[in-house]
Amino acid sequence: MKLINSIDEIKKIKKENTTIGFVPTMGYLHEGHVSLIKRAREENDMVITSIFVNPTQFGPNEDFEKYPRDEKRDLQKCEENGCDIVFLPQKEEMYPNDFLTYVEVEELGKSLCGKSRPTHFRGVTTVLTKLFNIIKPDKAYFGQKDAQQLIIVKKMVEDLNMDVEIIGCPIVREKDGLAISSRNTYLSPEERKDALLLNKSLILAKDLIENGEKNISTIRSEMEKTILLGKNNTIDYIDFVDIEKLNPVSEIQDKVLIAIAVETGKTRLIDNMVVEL
Repeated sequence: MKLINSIDEIKKIKKENTTIGFVPTMGYLHEGHVSLIKRAREENDMVITSIFVNPTQFGPNEDFEKYPRDEKRDLQKCEENGCDIVFLPQKEEMYPNDFLTYVEVEELGKSLCGKSRPTHFRGVTTVLTKLFNIIKPDKAYFGQKDAQQLIIVKKMVEDLNMDVEIIGCPIVREKDGLAISSRNTYLSPEERKDALLLNKSLILAKDLIENGEKNISTIRSEMEKTILLGKNNTIDYIDFVDIEKLNPVSEIQDKVLIAIAVETGKTRLIDNMVVEL
């Protein structure tokens, strides 16, 4: 496995007649990231993983400085799971002092997490545009846990005619159902118990829908009751949206994305489920 820090150097990687699978990450790799690397390994000749804690997707009062980092462990996980190259640029390499250009997918970034994190997705799409231009992958792999991000990235690639296929991969969960996230490390033992209520509320919603309940207010109310059983939980949103434009739906029909964001203690957690009638 090769470690590359320079944009100029990684652009020199020979790519003729070689398919490249790309896994962009912010490091502190967990089993969710590993599942993406393994999928990329199965489907491509070469696997490149990037590790870059992207400052432009953090708001002024968010956790950029304390975001968990463990480069040695990350590199070990990449090597163990068949990664060929790790691209590990410094902030100054990606965002020089005269940097002025941003990429934004309008409308899709304003709902769900975009309501409380208004600049987040602009940072995500900007850094991914740069990474796609630098690495020129054939396929890029993203987890379904960040469902809004996945939908936004697919739309960006479509609208800007980018020559990369976006692959969405299933949410990876702990044995107790908690969606795996780098931020889970922030949780105290008591907060972690409360965090389990996110997935339980989604399962409850799915059961209600499968048993004929279509009224979103009723379903949301039952989900709220479940989540707020955790004394450390504060709900940011519980939204029911279509899976293409993220528009709110008024009634359960066909396929719907149920997305939730909760502050458990001081840790912001997200989870979601796609329910199809």
